[in-house]
Amino acid sequence: MFKRLGQLALTLALVAVIGGHWAVLQTVAWTTMLADNLRDSSFTQAVTRTFSGEHPCKLCVEISAGKKSEQKSEFQFSLKKLEFTHGVSVFYFSPPQDFRLTAEGHTPLCGRNQVPPLPPPRFILPG
Repeated sequence: MFKRLGQLALTLALVAVIGGHWAVLQTVAWTTMLADNLRDSSFTQAVTRTFSGEHPCKLCVEISAGKKSEQKSEFQFSLKKLEFTHGVSVFYFSPPQDFRLTAEGHTPLCGRNQVPPLPPPRFILPG
């Protein structure tokens, strides 16, 4: 349930960001205008009057004003020259302070001197 709610919230946010709310409002306005115009005239005349733009309804005027007043944030892309200065870097190589030589053949990592079990364990394989 939370996944669907999150997806719905994300979808609504994306629609709002791209200006989809204006399209939804304009569709509602056109539907209302078409229904009102169908009461007084034929279908072709109602469609022509609705979508001609010569007789906008109050909601269409408000939508148009809202679109114009909404400030579009224009992204200003400016190239800046990056300047890198040549910094002198000094590297000193020094051996570690606690370096010790070990006897030959002595390997502390391989201190395992146990013999493997006889006979070797058998794994159950699907037959």
